[in-house]
Amino acid sequence: MQTATRLHQGALGLTESLIMGVAGTAPAFSLAATVTTLIAAVGVLAVPSLLYSGLIMFGVTLAFIHLTRINASAGASFTWVGEIFHPLLGFLCGWSLLVASSVFMVSGSMPAATATLALVAPQYLDSPGWVSGLAAAWLVLVGIIVIKGIKATSYTQIVFTVIEVGSLGAIMLAAWLSPTVHPAHMLDVSSLSVKAFTPKLFVAGALISLFFFWGWDVTLNLNEETQSAETSARKALYGAMAITMLLYVSFAATALHVLSDEELAHAGTNVIYVIASRVFPHPWSYIALIAVTLSTVGNLETSILQFTRTLYAKSRSGVLPPRYAQLHASWQTPWAATLLIVGLGLIFLLGASFFPTVKLVIADSVNAIGFQVCFYYSLTAFACVWRFRVEATQSLAKFFDLLFWPLLSGLFLVFIAVESVPTFDAVTNAIGLGGIVVGLVPWMIHQRRRTSQSTAKSAI
Repeated sequence: MQTATRLHQGALGLTESLIMGVAGTAPAFSLAATVTTLIAAVGVLAVPSLLYSGLIMFGVTLAFIHLTRINASAGASFTWVGEIFHPLLGFLCGWSLLVASSVFMVSGSMPAATATLALVAPQYLDSPGWVSGLAAAWLVLVGIIVIKGIKATSYTQIVFTVIEVGSLGAIMLAAWLSPTVHPAHMLDVSSLSVKAFTPKLFVAGALISLFFFWGWDVTLNLNEETQSAETSARKALYGAMAITMLLYVSFAATALHVLSDEELAHAGTNVIYVIASRVFPHPWSYIALIAVTLSTVGNLETSILQFTRTLYAKSRSGVLPPRYAQLHASWQTPWAATLLIVGLGLIFLLGASFFPTVKLVIADSVNAIGFQVCFYYSLTAFACVWRFRVEATQSLAKFFDLLFWPLLSGLFLVFIAVESVPTFDAVTNAIGLGGIVVGLVPWMIHQRRRTSQSTAKSAI
């Protein structure tokens, strides 16, 4: 079964790459899982928090695009940071993505479970046990789809993403046009000003907002399976960022427009359905549940893709056991890596079932993932700055494109990460910071193995 030696080259075109970028951020899922958490943290400043965080993230997007030009690798950040700075930093970049993706198996599958329960058994919506069990079922199903091949996954993503984005657009349009909706919060241009923030509010909003935008880089993890990877990646990422920024900012404004603070707090991960119920008659409001479910399934797929391609690249390079670089003979997918991430997700979901509330599980995992994203995105931005520092002096446009914007984004991400650690509880710090530190263990094992092999060769 392990006779295939290369991933399915040229399997994805520009359209599929763009869809993967949008699906990677999972608009409906991200909004369902996080928008009420963001509004609870910063109130009406949720809208500018998403706007400014999107602009910050765009500098990182530029870094990924430019680094793809020099090496279109499935390892992405792991490969680039390791080559430009040091193999250890590259290893930890890849490791943080592996940890974030593993944690995401919890926060990523629960909205699909809550959406399903809202349809068939709403009395169990607040039960972590029921939600975790159904989330596990979704995770296994998604794992089967991914392991069957990148083409099957991409076709699924196209259908799911078109329905998801169309549903969100219809809900928002109806919310603003409905004569029965009276503004719950007053939004004006002054709330978009940076002066409206205190430093604490800005950091809190930015950290949560980063979770919204995480995932578009799956497009780069699929470089080795994409036609004309350099050109496709650039166009796809520009399009994906524009679409997701518009959706996130617009929906945050819609949620504030339709729902009061009390309604937002009670809505939790069902916020899209709550809004749809206000503007659509039953059963048309179920389009919200369908959108969240499809988005979650799509996002689980892209997260598994990121995990497996990064693990594949690390194993291929020899820094992790070679079994995770094994490819299925027919499907050309890293099947062992896929089984690992599904297994880890099931273990984490079992642990999540013992949390007192579903909302607490999602809040802790979102913050932990935000910290890990800051870590590997910032290092990737700095790698771009260092690699193109000479080319950046050739013109003002290149200076902003290759150096200034990525550097500003990287520095801001570091600031957000440092400022956020003291605000985390013990569980979040253990997952967010501790998850990265644990990566030193497999690295040291790898170094010891290399030393032993070198000694053995010298003895011969």
